[in-house]
Amino acid sequence: MTQIPNTTPAPSPAAEIGLFDGRILRAAALQAFAKLDPRGLVRNPVIFVTALVAVLATILAAREVAGGGVNAFIGVQIAIWLWFTVLFANFAEAVAEGRGKARADAFRATRSNARAKVLTERTRRDVWQAKDIDDVAIDDIILVEAGDTIPTDGEVIEGVASVDESAITGESAPVIRESGGDRSSVTGGTRLVSDWLVVRVTARQGETFLDRMIALVEGAKRQKTPNEIALDILLAGLTLVFLFVVVTLPVFASWSNTEIPVIYLAALFITLIPTTIGGLLSAIGIAGMDRLVKANVVAKSGRAVEAAGDIDVLLLDKTGTITFGNRMADAFEPVPGVTDRELAEAACLASLADDTPEGKSIVDLAARKFGISQVDRAGMTFVPFTAQTRMSGVDLTDGTAIRKGASDAMLRLVGRPADAALDAIVRRIAMSGGTPLVVARGDRILGVVHLKDIVKPGIRERFAELRRMGIRTVMITGDNPLTAAAIAAEAGVDDFLAEATPERKLELIRKEQAEGRLVAMCGDGSNDAPALAQADVGVAMNSGTPAAKEAGNLIDLDSDPTKLIEIVLVGKQLLISRGALTTFSIANDVAKYFAILPALFGTAYPGLAVLDVMGLGTPQSAILSAIIFNALVIVALIPIALKGVSYVPSSASALLTRNLTIYGLGGLIVPFIGIKAIDIIVDLLRLA
Repeated sequence: MTQIPNTTPAPSPAAEIGLFDGRILRAAALQAFAKLDPRGLVRNPVIFVTALVAVLATILAAREVAGGGVNAFIGVQIAIWLWFTVLFANFAEAVAEGRGKARADAFRATRSNARAKVLTERTRRDVWQAKDIDDVAIDDIILVEAGDTIPTDGEVIEGVASVDESAITGESAPVIRESGGDRSSVTGGTRLVSDWLVVRVTARQGETFLDRMIALVEGAKRQKTPNEIALDILLAGLTLVFLFVVVTLPVFASWSNTEIPVIYLAALFITLIPTTIGGLLSAIGIAGMDRLVKANVVAKSGRAVEAAGDIDVLLLDKTGTITFGNRMADAFEPVPGVTDRELAEAACLASLADDTPEGKSIVDLAARKFGISQVDRAGMTFVPFTAQTRMSGVDLTDGTAIRKGASDAMLRLVGRPADAALDAIVRRIAMSGGTPLVVARGDRILGVVHLKDIVKPGIRERFAELRRMGIRTVMITGDNPLTAAAIAAEAGVDDFLAEATPERKLELIRKEQAEGRLVAMCGDGSNDAPALAQADVGVAMNSGTPAAKEAGNLIDLDSDPTKLIEIVLVGKQLLISRGALTTFSIANDVAKYFAILPALFGTAYPGLAVLDVMGLGTPQSAILSAIIFNALVIVALIPIALKGVSYVPSSASALLTRNLTIYGLGGLIVPFIGIKAIDIIVDLLRLA
């Protein structure tokens, strides 16, 4: 058997990519010209119309030059800046796509080119044949050993091992993968740190999880979201309105014995239609998906990202999301006649050899509260926990036995029923949703260690933040209603579903949707797949089963359920960014309308002089300055489109006020300043 070469894990695809990365900008500059293909331009009605007008302006300018017309010089400049407008819009989209492709390249670098150890006898791990990954078929059984790279996606059918998934998730800590349950899925390109696994192949080369992620990240099949389609219709409508306005201007000009050259009308038309948002719309959507990838979340479609911004109800699993998932020591509660320190010392001794999270948390709590940390273990005999005894402990050198365990097991050990004080402590802890562990020294009960599923720090504040956004949070748990209510109250969620089953989760989601709400949830198990498929935003964990990952429309590579909150924030930011730049663009067009028309018709209609607040030099410089500003403003707004407008959780009315104040008012003011500054430069350089 030949030694199988392995690939070196690549950097995480979520690595930071600079906003002005030189390689991306250079590639985008070339791609801007490639995107002049009419078949691609037609998908963006506003920019397609701009390109058609640029063609018309080019023809008119060429005719002026050939005929020695007085408008030849200004006509050539207008044609050039119209083409720049189209190229800058293409450039914005290409930069956004370039960032996505850079992340896709990082994914691509993680793909394994290792050969696979295909078992020739399924019952024997020592008999295998090395095959190229292209020759491995679905349902083949492969062996992966410590140090090997997992060559393709699969399901663990035998073995337990630590797997380094840093090449995909960026998380340095290895994760456990084992047969059965929800941790049996492995991804090609990850590497075994220890032990071995026998894996059944579930995907052909080219159809693996990474292959699908690469296609998704590159955005080649990205569909427009409903909001984008609606906005396209609005922009097309505004374009038709301004087309009508511009077409009717020669009629007004003829009444006043004024003549407006066709090339001026073409330039005026482009400055008035919403080219700014038309040029940035695609970049905003692609950048939203890129921000999710940066957070190690891959969206299967732009629809999922957008829906996340409109979520009304958020369903979260209790374990691992709201709580740490492991019950941890929270307090020492002694019976009368026993001090807190005496109980803590005994509980700590009984937990020294307990490697469970619960046992370690007892030792940590004793160290934090009483400074009990250094214990001489010489001569001690440790008694491990077993499911039969339901207790653990230690026998000291003097023969003293210290035990901790379930209350009923401990009472049987000491041979007497609980007194009133002990019974009250045990009942109170159980009713609060905690777990009571009784501690005894010999046949004397010392008290109770209160174990509880600790709510994660700061989670209450995050739920309050979601509440301010208008999102209702619902905790999903298999706990009984009493325990669920206690944890829900501590965490600050709005509601909870106790004793949850797959059917009850699905029923809850359908009920919320029937009432007109958008629902998001996360899951990782096959039993979560129906609910993930039903939810408007279903976030599947990368560590979960293939069924869960197929059902979800977002995949969290970190397998962190709390990421659902971050996904909502990214979705909100996407919608806010699109709304803000749309507001700016429309306000921009209104301002340009009132800035240019007085310059064009001021001579014929002296009454318009009161509107000529900019005092532009000549009609020619007004038109040229406006068309230059119209092109440059797209470039100026690219960083905002890619980075996104900052989102601060608040009410819809507050967001609308902020949007109108900053981007609406800004969109009215900026053109006056920008066009006037360009007009001064145009006059100085005698360009018009």
